[in-house]
Amino acid sequence: MAIVVGYLATAEGRAALEAAVRESHLRSERIVVVVSTRQDEPPAQRAEVEQALAAVDRQLDSDGVEHEIRLLDGGDVADDLIGTAEETGAHLVVIGLRRRSPVGKLILGANAQRVLFDAPCPVLTVKPDPA
Repeated sequence: MAIVVGYLATAEGRAALEAAVRESHLRSERIVVVVSTRQDEPPAQRAEVEQALAAVDRQLDSDGVEHEIRLLDGGDVADDLIGTAEETGAHLVVIGLRRRSPVGKLILGANAQRVLFDAPCPVLTVKPDPA
């Protein structure tokens, strides 16, 4: 069993990772960090992603969190998260959401909506600290 977390090197991604670490400690479960990339991503951008993931790996090691990092080239974030949750028998999926205007709150991002509706387990959504 695992906790699957969608990660990007953004405030939302960091908030999701922090929440996943807290849940990992509470549940004594490993974390599977999922990063979706496109196959046609420029090499420089790919290198930045790999550097960010190396930092995440070091952070999770120092926090004593059992983890796995998956850099997937599917290009579809929702499919990658849902597929990983199904494959690992995840108990929880954690995703970060952007803050939205009052009108924007009526519309949820397409990827977030698909994960919420189609994940095989509960989904925890988090927002970054506004500070």
